[in-house]
Amino acid sequence: MTKALEGKVAVVTGAARNIGRAIALALAADGADVVVTTRSSRAAVESVAAEIQTLGRRSSALFGDLGDPGQVAALFAEIEKVHGRVDILVNNAAVRRETPLTEISFEAWREVLSSILDASFLCAQAATRLMQEGARIINIGGLTAHSGASERAHVVSAKAGLVGLTKALATELAPRGITANLVAPGRIATDRKASGVADPKHHARHESLLGIAGTPEDVAAMVRHLAGPHGRYITGQTIHINGGIYLP
Repeated sequence: MTKALEGKVAVVTGAARNIGRAIALALAADGADVVVTTRSSRAAVESVAAEIQTLGRRSSALFGDLGDPGQVAALFAEIEKVHGRVDILVNNAAVRRETPLTEISFEAWREVLSSILDASFLCAQAATRLMQEGARIINIGGLTAHSGASERAHVVSAKAGLVGLTKALATELAPRGITANLVAPGRIATDRKASGVADPKHHARHESLLGIAGTPEDVAAMVRHLAGPHGRYITGQTIHINGGIYLP
């Protein structure tokens, strides 16, 4: 039986662990070949690529700083060489920091915006050159872009920028039949050892109506839906996966 994403080529950035890994595996389970990327977690992302291959799908692990235009160009040149096109782009790569406003250096501000907002812009720009009608762009945002948070001015600003970028992409790419949406996770149970924030303070005031935290697979399920045929009439939207923590 043909799977919904059979023959599609997906690119998932920041796919070494947690939400990115879950998204990559979900897309592969639905039939897509998946390129996974990371800036630094080489062994972890290679393990994800190997998992995808055990599902019978093609996968490759690529490395680079997605906030660097030259490295993004080289990465997508490699994708074009191997796969010839991109059908699904998931911009998940991010860095997470908690620092009081008065202590955020401009260098730290730029690092976060580059890793989240610049990277999503550069990857979308490169990917759309390889996309045809029916392609999908899915940005991974965050709850605090809508609720606010202390000590996260850089992260909140970058994630809020993704909301605007998503609307702009949806509007400009609609004539080509390409959709763009944003998935905003709430409190998700993840391994945060490598995130720079072991126990985010903003989580203390974010309890879901359901009384539980979500899982990376909950987020991946929505991405899988948007990437598939049932997502064809959804574009420009921010979709919250948060158990009722935030009610827009």
